[in-house]
Amino acid sequence: MGLNDTPASERATIGFFGICNAGKSSVVNAVTSQDLSIVSGTPGTTTDPVRKTMELLPLGPVVIVDAPGIDDAGELGQLRVRKAKQALTTCDIAVLVIDAARGEEEADCELARAVRERGIPLVRAWNKADLLSPSERQRMQHREGDVLVSAVTGEGINELKETIARSARTREKQKRLIADLIQEGDTVVLVVPIDSSAPKGRIILPQQMVLRDVLDSHAQALVCQPSQLAGALTSLRQPPRLVVTDSQAFEQVARIVPDDVPLTSFSILMARYRGDLSSFTDGARALAGLRDGDRVLVSEACTHHRQCEDIGTVKIPRMIRECTGSNPTFEFSSGAHFPDSLAGVSLVVHCGGCMISDAQMKAHTDAARSEGVPLINYGMALAYMTGVLKRSLQPLPEAKTLLENL
Repeated sequence: MGLNDTPASERATIGFFGICNAGKSSVVNAVTSQDLSIVSGTPGTTTDPVRKTMELLPLGPVVIVDAPGIDDAGELGQLRVRKAKQALTTCDIAVLVIDAARGEEEADCELARAVRERGIPLVRAWNKADLLSPSERQRMQHREGDVLVSAVTGEGINELKETIARSARTREKQKRLIADLIQEGDTVVLVVPIDSSAPKGRIILPQQMVLRDVLDSHAQALVCQPSQLAGALTSLRQPPRLVVTDSQAFEQVARIVPDDVPLTSFSILMARYRGDLSSFTDGARALAGLRDGDRVLVSEACTHHRQCEDIGTVKIPRMIRECTGSNPTFEFSSGAHFPDSLAGVSLVVHCGGCMISDAQMKAHTDAARSEGVPLINYGMALAYMTGVLKRSLQPLPEAKTLLENL
């Protein structure tokens, strides 16, 4: 896929980090062949993470992040360092730009440790190679993934891009939404409600992604609305291999689809695709145990116009109150913001994460886990509250383990 065909959440995010005046922004500009970042000898020139979506060959569509210096000083500098650390949580690959003439400093080592803790590839770019003497070049013993570069002369920039691309490919996993659940020639029924909340002229991203994966698997898709589902099933000569529904139609669809036909939802497939599905099943137990006054954070990663029956701010809170018989306190976050602290929160109900990257979803999941806060996503919450969660997990290879957690 090209730049405009690749969803933002599917583009590799490459973060460039380094101490002030290591030449990080100059390296970014050299790698991208653009004046993406302002370059100056004044420390702290990069004040906020600079993001640019672009095509980076040989990798393809990516998001480049130029982060503030990781050793900035003073009160304002500490805010910039915090921004840099926050930027790391959104990255799939980290490039640490080191001043080769000065060598690796403590701030560089700290950043490298943070990258290892996140489990993402680290590439070290030793910049200012043009300032090194021949003997200094020979003495430098680099580890795998290290590249000697000069943003001034262009030395090593192509090698750096190749190293980034190799790191990305090494990290890539064969992530498939539905392909491992179906076979060539199978029929899959996709239930896609078209109502006031459906975007005009298109279907939402998880539905697009599942449909594409079905077609890539050389299976056939039958797409219908909930009101058409009974007729669609009757029209088939044999039962479909799988029915996938929008989570908001779970209750209606579950009544129509025979018990012997596997049923799941777009949101559950996205939860499996994006990250740790077992964390979300743990959240089902917490949902069942909510009490009056418990704090529930509803976190939606995208921003959109809120309608009177908005799923995150209206439908889910109402259903939780009805299902549990309790009256929790609901708080809301949206867009890129996820709270720095979850102290006092009893449960996080997260959207499907279709608009954010794996790294961002993992950061949210890890943040909740580190503070001992259970997490569940919209689709699994809706499935639990309509009594079909166990059935909706059955089609998945992980079903046995997941069901043991419920």
